[in-house]
Amino acid sequence: MATCPPYPTHVHRHTHWWQRTWVRYGALITLLALSGLVILALVREQTGTQGFLVGLGLAVLPVPLLVAAFRWLDRVDPGPWRNLLFCFAWGACAAALIAIVANSFATRWIATATADPAGADTWGATVIAPVVEESAKAAAVLLVFLFRRRDFTGIVDGVVVAGVTATGFAFTENILYLGTAFGTDQLTGDSGIASVTAATFFVRVVMSPFAHPLFTVLTGIGFGIAALSAGRHRLRRALLPMAGLLLAMGMHALWNGSAAFGEYGFFGVYAAFMVPSFGLLTWLVIWTRQRELGTVRAELPAYVAAGWLTPAEPYALGSMRARRVARQYARKHAGKEGARAVARYEACATSVAFLRQRGRRGRAGADFTVRERQLLDALWSLRGVARPALDHAARATAPPAPVPRPVPPWAYGYGYGYGYGAQGAYGYATAHPPYRPYGPHPPHHPQASHAPYPQAPHAPYPQYAPPSPQHAPYTPPGPHRP
Repeated sequence: MATCPPYPTHVHRHTHWWQRTWVRYGALITLLALSGLVILALVREQTGTQGFLVGLGLAVLPVPLLVAAFRWLDRVDPGPWRNLLFCFAWGACAAALIAIVANSFATRWIATATADPAGADTWGATVIAPVVEESAKAAAVLLVFLFRRRDFTGIVDGVVVAGVTATGFAFTENILYLGTAFGTDQLTGDSGIASVTAATFFVRVVMSPFAHPLFTVLTGIGFGIAALSAGRHRLRRALLPMAGLLLAMGMHALWNGSAAFGEYGFFGVYAAFMVPSFGLLTWLVIWTRQRELGTVRAELPAYVAAGWLTPAEPYALGSMRARRVARQYARKHAGKEGARAVARYEACATSVAFLRQRGRRGRAGADFTVRERQLLDALWSLRGVARPALDHAARATAPPAPVPRPVPPWAYGYGYGYGYGAQGAYGYATAHPPYRPYGPHPPHHPQASHAPYPQAPHAPYPQYAPPSPQHAPYTPPGPHRP
């Protein structure tokens, strides 16, 4: 049996102090913290303390719903929370600060150059703001794409990263707009439904909380498609994010310029462009998520044949309902720790399936074998709690067996109408070879010479068997031990 080292050989290299991980993390946290303090001071200066508090209380309302929606989209292969926290902080602090400073400077420069303040405001809203704001938000997507490449593997990841970044940006912008509207109402004495604050809240929070996420999601889709492209398509990988960014700028400009289209221009753009675009992108993301579940069901049988997974697991891991049932079962019998262990098992198994798919397509990278072994070791260490839960979920969510069609009396004796299960036509038994979708069995498998398909060069069949029971690693405590 072929073997491979479970972990790479570490080579000690001299690294400069600025290349150390803690230095980079510290610099990033410091940058975001300073940006947050500056943006807090600027918004408070424009709205006043009372207006800031009112704007903050109203602007925070859609944030949990939007973050939960993007997290739901990412349930198949959930990324780490630290990525989402970084994206939200970047959008709320760094991107918002860049937008406020750059938009104000550009608008003042245009007003001074043209001596037309009203025209400068229109140009600033329809031309300057979309370019500046979408570029600032796209910077977070680019950083995750470059430095967290392992967590950025497809369209759904791009949508989630871009959407959470835009949610943070919209949060800060809503504080500014709602706080300013509240200050206006204090000067005019308006209150209730007829107030500027109520109108601003209805337009920005009730009607269009998805506006900024919708724009930036186009950029995220561009990066997601680039992540799916093979390494040799360098031009495509560079042009697709730029195309997504340009589309985001264009839709943002159309949305900001809708007020210039007449009395009903805003509602026309909202009904004709925003709502259909939102529906189309929602369908695209959900369709992509279903394809990811199909990838899980298609790729994991190779690991069943190698002994790492049980036969029921590819079905259970390829169904969101079965995953939920498995976590509930583990929580009932092993507590919260058991549910978390099942969730980690599901995440690792999904990562293994996606890694194998990238390997078959030639996009896995040099660390394919090491990464695969690390994920499989993690699965093996969690199997004591996860396997019984997934087996229960597979049985609980399996579709009912089809009822066999009755054979008409006149067909008896002629060989027609007989099933093809254990008995073939005319009652003779048939031997069905085991299903082997991805290539030959490992060298130690007794049927290795009967494999019908060639071996994929970039996604080798698992060349190592699971550890023997006497050398199995420690498994979490639970009622069901292997």
